[in-house]
Amino acid sequence: MSSPSDSTAPLSTPLPAPPSAVAEPTAADFDHAIQGAAFAVLDQFAIVDATGADAASFLHSQLTNDIESLASGAARLAGYCTPKGRLLASLLVWRTGETIRMLASADLAAGFVKRLSMFVLRAKAKLADVTASHVAVGIVGDATQALSAIFPALPDTVHGVVTGEAGDLIRVPDAVGGRARFVWIAARAQFDAHAPVLAGAVAQVPAAIWDWLDIHAGEPRITAPTLEQFVPQMINFEVLGGVNFKKGCYPGQEIVARSQYRSTIKRRAMLVHVNAPARAGEEIFDASEPEQPCGMVVNAAPARDGGADCLVEIKLASIDSPSIHLGSANGPALAFLAQPYTLPTEQ
Repeated sequence: MSSPSDSTAPLSTPLPAPPSAVAEPTAADFDHAIQGAAFAVLDQFAIVDATGADAASFLHSQLTNDIESLASGAARLAGYCTPKGRLLASLLVWRTGETIRMLASADLAAGFVKRLSMFVLRAKAKLADVTASHVAVGIVGDATQALSAIFPALPDTVHGVVTGEAGDLIRVPDAVGGRARFVWIAARAQFDAHAPVLAGAVAQVPAAIWDWLDIHAGEPRITAPTLEQFVPQMINFEVLGGVNFKKGCYPGQEIVARSQYRSTIKRRAMLVHVNAPARAGEEIFDASEPEQPCGMVVNAAPARDGGADCLVEIKLASIDSPSIHLGSANGPALAFLAQPYTLPTEQ
C-alpha cells in the first residue's frame, strides 16, 4: 500500500530539505530534542478529514472513543477495530471548524478511508485523505517563543487544541524528562507563511526522532506490520484514554468490553531497549518457552546510543522473565525500561 505522502509536493518555504522519516538520527538530533528544542515534518502520518452533517455520529458508531461529545479545543485518541476487536488503525481525533480531523499512520490511510467509506451508506458524511494539501509537524522542547509568535495561545493541557489562522496546535503527552510536545497541523499555505518563524528558532530533525519520543511517551501507533494484531488493551490504549467503555456499539465493542470487564487482559505494551536494529511486527521470545513467541514489537526507533528503543506487546506471564529476545529465543536480548505511566493491576 502506498503512502499518501508519496505524492506530497515539496514545501515552497525556503527551509532545509526535511530529513526523511527513515533517516538515521544523529547524536545532535537527540540533543536538540532532549536538551533544546526541535521540530520534525511528520511524513509518517496522514491527515484524514470527515465532513458532513452526520460526520460525528458516523465516526461515533465506528471508533472506540466518544466522538459525538468531542468539543472544539480538545483532541482524543481513538481506535478503529475489526468485528473481532483487533485494531485496524490508531488515531488522534479533533474538530477544526466544521471538520472532524484525524491523524493516522500514513501506510494505512488509503485502506482506512476506503473501509470506513464503505459503511457511510445514507449518512451525510464524507471521508477524504488531505495529506497532499496539508502538513503535520511535531515540536518538542523549549519552543514557546516561536510558537507564541505563530499561535494566539498555546494549549496547556494534554490533548488541548488551539486553532488559529496558522492551523491547529495540539498538545500531546510529554516525553523524556517532561519535555513539552505539540503537533501542528496546517494547510500548506498556512505552513509556508509561518514555518520560517519556527525554523529560525528551532532545530529541524528527522521524523524518526518523533517516533522515538512517542515510544518513550508509551504511545503506540498501528502501522501496516501490526494491522489486526492487537485488541486495544494489549497495547495500553485504554490507559491512554483511547477507549470509552460507556459509549454505544462500534465494530469489535463486545470483544473490547469483555476483555476489560472479565479480566481477560493477559498482554500489555512495555518499553524496552535492544542492542540491535528492530522493526514493528517482529516477534519476541521468552527463552524459557522458545517454541512460540511471547509478543511482538509494536513500534521501534533508533536509540541515541545505538540499537533501538521499542514498545513491545508481551504476555504478562513473561514480563518477569530474565531472558526475552528479539526474533528468536537466541536473538538479541531485550532490556526493560521504566514505563512512562502506571498500568492497571491485572486480575
